Amino acid sequence: MLDLDVDPKLAWALANPQHFPVDLNVAPKEQLLRVPGLGVKAVQRILQARRARRLRQGDVQRLRVPIGRVLPFVVLADHRPAPQAVATLVRQRGAMAQQQGDLFDAT
Repeated sequence: MLDLDVDPKLAWALANPQHFPVDLNVAPKEQLLRVPGLGVKAVQRILQARRARRLRQGDVQRLRVPIGRVLPFVVLADHRPAPQAVATLVRQRGAMAQQQGDLFDAT
């Protein structure tokens, strides 16, 4: 029952905001895999990198992670998303969906 116009992982994240933000420095692998923008390889790189030190925003960028998609859903040593970041994304997504017109709309 996820929105078919949105990436499935993003749709799940927006439908379940209680699971976010995720702390990249302590979260288990299973929880990291639910973050939009993080795939299996990125999660492996994060798990390996955080053994050496606490991850910061610059570290995540160097791991070739799409930082714009990830930041609203994660906590880092130097980043904490706004308290309502996920709720704002939900509202924005809803507004975009309402603006979408039909290709064959007569109006």
